[in-house]
Amino acid sequence: MQSTHIIGEPHCHVFMIVGRPEWWDDAVAHLSTDPLLSETVDLYRDESISGHGEIFHTLVRSIVGQQISVKAADSVFNRLEEFCGEISRISVGSCTVDEIASCGMSKQKSLYIHGIATSQTPLLPEGYEKMEDRAIINHLMQFKGVGPWTAEMILIFSLMRPDVLSLGDLGVVKGIQLLVPLAQTKVEMELVAEAWRPFRSAACWFLWRGLDPVPVEY
Repeated sequence: MQSTHIIGEPHCHVFMIVGRPEWWDDAVAHLSTDPLLSETVDLYRDESISGHGEIFHTLVRSIVGQQISVKAADSVFNRLEEFCGEISRISVGSCTVDEIASCGMSKQKSLYIHGIATSQTPLLPEGYEKMEDRAIINHLMQFKGVGPWTAEMILIFSLMRPDVLSLGDLGVVKGIQLLVPLAQTKVEMELVAEAWRPFRSAACWFLWRGLDPVPVEY
Protein backbone atom coordinates (compact mmCIF):
# COMPACT_ATOMS: atom_id res chain seq x y z
CA MET A 1 0.00 0.00 0.00
CA GLN A 2 1.34 3.42 -0.91
CA SER A 3 1.10 6.43 1.35
CA THR A 4 2.74 9.84 1.45
CA HIS A 5 4.95 11.05 4.27
CA ILE A 6 5.81 14.72 4.89
CA ILE A 7 9.41 15.32 5.76
CA GLY A 8 10.62 18.60 7.18
CA GLU A 9 14.07 19.82 6.27
CA PRO A 10 15.68 23.24 5.82
CA HIS A 11 13.66 25.53 3.55
CA CYS A 12 11.10 22.98 2.32
CA HIS A 13 8.87 20.00 3.01
CA VAL A 14 9.66 16.88 1.01
CA PHE A 15 6.83 14.50 0.19
CA MET A 16 8.10 10.94 -0.06
CA ILE A 17 6.32 7.69 -0.86
CA VAL A 18 6.12 4.98 1.79
CA GLY A 19 5.63 1.41 0.60
CA ARG A 20 5.01 0.17 -2.92
CA PRO A 21 4.77 2.80 -5.69
CA GLU A 22 1.43 3.16 -7.46
CA TRP A 23 2.98 2.25 -10.82
CA TRP A 24 4.39 -1.12 -9.65
CA ASP A 25 1.53 -3.32 -10.87
CA ASP A 26 1.74 -1.69 -14.31
CA ALA A 27 5.50 -2.30 -14.32
CA VAL A 28 5.06 -5.98 -13.45
CA ALA A 29 2.44 -6.38 -16.17
CA HIS A 30 4.72 -4.73 -18.73
CA LEU A 31 7.91 -6.59 -17.79
CA SER A 32 6.21 -9.97 -17.45
CA THR A 33 5.72 -9.95 -21.25
CA ASP A 34 9.43 -9.34 -21.89
CA PRO A 35 11.19 -12.52 -23.08
CA LEU A 36 14.38 -11.60 -21.21
CA LEU A 37 12.88 -10.68 -17.84
CA SER A 38 9.61 -12.60 -17.66
CA GLU A 39 11.04 -15.59 -15.77
CA THR A 40 12.54 -13.41 -13.02
CA VAL A 41 9.39 -11.27 -12.83
CA ASP A 42 7.24 -14.38 -12.37
CA LEU A 43 9.50 -15.59 -9.55
CA TYR A 44 9.37 -12.34 -7.59
CA ARG A 45 6.13 -10.69 -8.73
CA ASP A 46 4.74 -10.68 -5.16
CA GLU A 47 7.67 -8.53 -3.95
CA SER A 48 8.42 -4.91 -4.83
CA ILE A 49 10.49 -1.82 -4.29
CA SER A 50 9.40 -0.28 -1.00
CA GLY A 51 9.87 3.38 -0.10
CA HIS A 52 10.85 4.36 3.45
CA GLY A 53 9.53 7.90 3.26
CA GLU A 54 12.79 9.59 4.25
CA ILE A 55 15.22 10.72 1.58
CA PHE A 56 18.13 11.01 4.03
CA HIS A 57 17.57 7.36 5.00
CA THR A 58 17.97 6.34 1.34
CA LEU A 59 20.95 8.65 0.91
CA VAL A 60 22.79 7.13 3.87
CA ARG A 61 22.01 3.57 2.78
CA SER A 62 23.31 4.38 -0.71
CA ILE A 63 26.59 5.80 0.59
CA VAL A 64 27.01 2.86 2.97
CA GLY A 65 26.37 0.48 0.06
CA GLN A 66 28.94 1.98 -2.30
CA GLN A 67 31.29 -0.80 -3.52
CA ILE A 68 30.28 -3.40 -0.91
CA SER A 69 27.82 -6.31 -0.99
CA VAL A 70 24.15 -5.94 -0.10
CA LYS A 71 24.63 -8.16 2.95
CA ALA A 72 27.62 -6.17 4.23
CA ALA A 73 25.79 -2.88 3.63
CA ASP A 74 22.77 -4.11 5.58
CA SER A 75 24.99 -5.06 8.51
CA VAL A 76 26.73 -1.66 8.64
CA PHE A 77 23.48 0.28 8.23
CA ASN A 78 21.81 -1.74 11.00
CA ARG A 79 24.67 -0.92 13.36
CA LEU A 80 24.38 2.77 12.50
CA GLU A 81 20.63 2.63 13.13
CA GLU A 82 21.19 0.97 16.50
CA PHE A 83 23.69 3.66 17.45
CA CYS A 84 21.77 6.71 16.21
CA GLY A 85 18.17 5.58 16.48
CA GLU A 86 16.00 6.80 13.61
CA ILE A 87 18.21 7.76 10.68
CA SER A 88 17.65 11.47 10.11
CA ARG A 89 19.81 14.53 9.51
CA ILE A 90 19.31 15.54 13.14
CA SER A 91 20.17 12.17 14.72
CA VAL A 92 23.15 11.43 12.47
CA GLY A 93 24.36 15.05 12.53
CA SER A 94 24.55 14.90 16.32
CA CYS A 95 27.09 12.05 16.07
CA THR A 96 30.78 12.62 15.49
CA VAL A 97 32.56 11.34 12.39
CA ASP A 98 34.41 8.79 14.55
CA GLU A 99 31.15 7.54 16.06
CA ILE A 100 29.69 7.04 12.58
CA ALA A 101 32.88 5.23 11.50
CA SER A 102 32.69 2.96 14.56
CA CYS A 103 29.61 1.35 13.00
CA GLY A 104 31.81 -0.25 10.35
CA MET A 105 32.24 2.48 7.75
CA SER A 106 35.38 3.93 6.25
CA LYS A 107 36.48 7.35 7.48
CA GLN A 108 35.72 8.79 4.03
CA LYS A 109 32.13 7.51 3.96
CA SER A 110 31.67 8.72 7.54
CA LEU A 111 32.85 12.20 6.54
CA TYR A 112 30.43 12.24 3.60
CA ILE A 113 27.45 11.18 5.71
CA HIS A 114 28.25 13.62 8.52
CA GLY A 115 28.78 16.44 6.02
CA ILE A 116 25.40 15.87 4.38
CA ALA A 117 23.67 15.51 7.74
CA THR A 118 24.99 18.87 8.95
CA SER A 119 24.62 20.78 5.66
CA GLN A 120 22.05 23.57 5.49
CA THR A 121 21.39 22.86 1.81
CA PRO A 122 18.01 21.15 1.26
CA LEU A 123 18.40 17.61 -0.01
CA LEU A 124 15.88 18.47 -2.71
CA PRO A 125 15.10 21.90 -4.18
CA GLU A 126 11.69 23.53 -4.25
CA GLY A 127 9.60 22.20 -7.13
CA TYR A 128 11.63 19.00 -7.50
CA GLU A 129 8.44 17.07 -8.33
CA LYS A 130 8.36 18.74 -11.74
CA MET A 131 12.09 18.43 -12.39
CA GLU A 132 13.64 16.01 -14.87
CA ASP A 133 15.64 13.12 -13.43
CA ARG A 134 18.91 14.61 -14.72
CA ALA A 135 18.29 17.94 -12.98
CA ILE A 136 17.69 16.18 -9.66
CA ILE A 137 20.85 14.10 -10.13
CA ASN A 138 22.84 17.30 -10.73
CA HIS A 139 21.39 18.86 -7.56
CA LEU A 140 22.21 15.83 -5.42
CA MET A 141 25.74 15.59 -6.77
CA GLN A 142 26.66 18.91 -5.19
CA PHE A 143 26.90 17.00 -1.89
CA LYS A 144 30.31 15.39 -1.35
CA GLY A 145 29.99 11.63 -1.51
CA VAL A 146 27.04 11.66 -3.89
CA GLY A 147 27.92 10.54 -7.40
CA PRO A 148 25.66 9.49 -10.27
CA TRP A 149 25.02 6.01 -8.83
CA THR A 150 23.99 7.30 -5.40
CA ALA A 151 21.72 9.90 -6.99
CA GLU A 152 20.12 7.21 -9.15
CA MET A 153 19.41 5.09 -6.07
CA ILE A 154 17.61 8.07 -4.55
CA LEU A 155 15.56 8.51 -7.72
CA ILE A 156 14.61 4.82 -7.66
CA PHE A 157 14.16 4.07 -3.97
CA SER A 158 13.11 7.40 -2.48
CA LEU A 159 11.51 9.48 -5.22
CA MET A 160 10.15 6.33 -6.84
CA ARG A 161 10.85 7.56 -10.36
CA PRO A 162 9.71 4.67 -12.60
CA ASP A 163 12.15 4.86 -15.52
CA VAL A 164 15.71 5.08 -14.16
CA LEU A 165 18.33 2.80 -15.76
CA SER A 166 21.41 2.67 -13.54
CA LEU A 167 24.23 1.44 -15.75
CA GLY A 168 26.71 2.61 -13.12
CA ASP A 169 25.49 -0.26 -10.96
CA LEU A 170 27.54 -3.45 -11.29
CA GLY A 171 24.53 -5.62 -10.50
CA VAL A 172 22.47 -4.06 -13.29
CA VAL A 173 25.35 -4.48 -15.74
CA LYS A 174 25.92 -8.10 -14.67
CA GLY A 175 22.20 -8.82 -14.89
CA ILE A 176 21.89 -7.43 -18.41
CA GLN A 177 25.01 -9.25 -19.59
CA LEU A 178 23.74 -12.55 -18.18
CA LEU A 179 20.60 -12.09 -20.27
CA VAL A 180 22.44 -10.76 -23.35
CA PRO A 181 26.16 -11.69 -23.22
CA LEU A 182 26.89 -9.68 -26.38
CA ALA A 183 25.78 -6.44 -24.68
CA GLN A 184 29.17 -5.18 -23.53
CA THR A 185 29.05 -1.42 -24.03
CA LYS A 186 26.79 1.16 -22.42
CA VAL A 187 25.05 1.80 -25.75
CA GLU A 188 24.43 -1.92 -26.27
CA MET A 189 23.00 -2.29 -22.75
CA GLU A 190 20.78 0.76 -23.27
CA LEU A 191 19.43 -0.88 -26.42
CA VAL A 192 18.58 -4.04 -24.47
CA ALA A 193 16.77 -1.93 -21.86
CA GLU A 194 14.71 0.00 -24.42
CA ALA A 195 12.02 -2.68 -24.25
CA TRP A 196 11.68 -2.07 -20.50
CA ARG A 197 10.61 1.58 -20.85
CA PRO A 198 8.81 3.25 -19.12
CA PHE A 199 9.59 1.01 -16.14
CA ARG A 200 13.36 0.61 -16.20
CA SER A 201 13.55 1.24 -12.43
CA ALA A 202 11.49 -1.90 -11.90
CA ALA A 203 13.65 -3.74 -14.44
CA CYS A 204 16.75 -2.81 -12.40
CA TRP A 205 15.05 -4.13 -9.26
CA PHE A 206 14.23 -7.45 -10.92
CA LEU A 207 17.79 -7.72 -12.26
CA TRP A 208 19.12 -7.23 -8.72
CA ARG A 209 16.56 -9.64 -7.28
CA GLY A 210 17.62 -12.32 -9.71
CA LEU A 211 21.25 -12.01 -8.62
CA ASP A 212 21.04 -11.61 -4.85
CA PRO A 213 19.27 -13.70 -2.19
CA VAL A 214 18.69 -10.50 -0.22
CA PRO A 215 16.33 -7.95 -1.85
CA VAL A 216 18.14 -4.71 -2.64
CA GLU A 217 16.89 -1.89 -0.44
CA TYR A 218 18.06 1.72 -0.09
